Amino acid sequence: MNIPAEFDEIRPYTPEELPQVLSELMADPMFQTVIKAVIPDMSPESLRHVLARCKTNLDIQKNIFYGLLQNIISQYSDGFDLDVSALGDKRTSYTFISNHRDIVLDPGLLSVGLIDNGFPTTVEIAIGDNLLIYPWIKKLVRINKSFIVQRALSMRQKLESSVRMSRYIHFAVTQKHENVWIAQREGRAKDSNDHTQESVLKMLAMGGEGDIIDRLKELNIVPLSLSYEYDPCDFLKAKEMQQKRDIEGFKKSQEDDLNNMRTGIFGYKGRVHFQAAACISGKLEELRFLPKTEVFKKVAELIDREIHRSYRLYPGNYIACDLAEGTSRFSDKYTPEEKEKFEAYLRKKLDLITLNDKDEAFLRKRILDMYANPALNHLKAIGA
Repeated sequence: MNIPAEFDEIRPYTPEELPQVLSELMADPMFQTVIKAVIPDMSPESLRHVLARCKTNLDIQKNIFYGLLQNIISQYSDGFDLDVSALGDKRTSYTFISNHRDIVLDPGLLSVGLIDNGFPTTVEIAIGDNLLIYPWIKKLVRINKSFIVQRALSMRQKLESSVRMSRYIHFAVTQKHENVWIAQREGRAKDSNDHTQESVLKMLAMGGEGDIIDRLKELNIVPLSLSYEYDPCDFLKAKEMQQKRDIEGFKKSQEDDLNNMRTGIFGYKGRVHFQAAACISGKLEELRFLPKTEVFKKVAELIDREIHRSYRLYPGNYIACDLAEGTSRFSDKYTPEEKEKFEAYLRKKLDLITLNDKDEAFLRKRILDMYANPALNHLKAIGA
């Protein structure tokens, strides 16, 4: 396929580029160390042999990443499933817009679920360049069908970058016939109060043909609701919230980002469920004659409502609501044993937070909010 040169800096590698990049990766000492830790049972020679048989990025995903993610599911969760029953045609290329918990697992598990549900391909993944702190990471994610969201730019450069990325997403969906995954906002919602940023939708509408509605419809947008019973990074998010409260201008370090990635992948997640809503193209058509200033607000509300109503809630979500509010409003949703288990989990995670001026009450409330907000948003979305 002839891919426009303007995308060369951000797009996934093409099949023709894979042999050279894979050779460079396998020669990288840091990558070798990571591979030994992640796939201890596979020798470098065996890995080279498997990769040599892979002709496309999808081949690599199916032969390497799929097995790795299945191992993560079996070792660090109580099971994962994806419900795509609302999507009629598996051969349509979709743009999945989801709430965001984990940069590796959100799109990774979605890809596993699409393969398990008989879809012909996985997703191309929007990933911020702030996470690509080593050359081998940048190569690895581009092998794994990721395209790069450039962050540290001037205002003029950001606009140019957004236009290019939008054009690329439209190209990926309409010309490459790939699915795309993008988070509903830049970065994770630390408090799990998930809301779609209008700026993400405005970026998506920069590419394509026709008016705003035509451009958004061209992407076949599917709201995707991600429900992890436990967030392995909950204590790290709470810690960061106190640091931002207490330290003016606080920003995470690159090591913090790496630690978050490691913790998210290898931490206990409990039960995990992803729920795809129906494609919203038909509902977008109903917004065609709204003033342009209102379109993005209404589309964001539509996506939020679909994500919130599709959450799968667990006992911990309801327990967190009651603990945060000091009530027993949802006591019919959990047992005393489940409450005791969640309170023990909460104590354990608070104990992991190391800060000089540790504000236990603040940190406890922040973690409770992370688990309560999905339940509160779900109940609002279904009118309960």
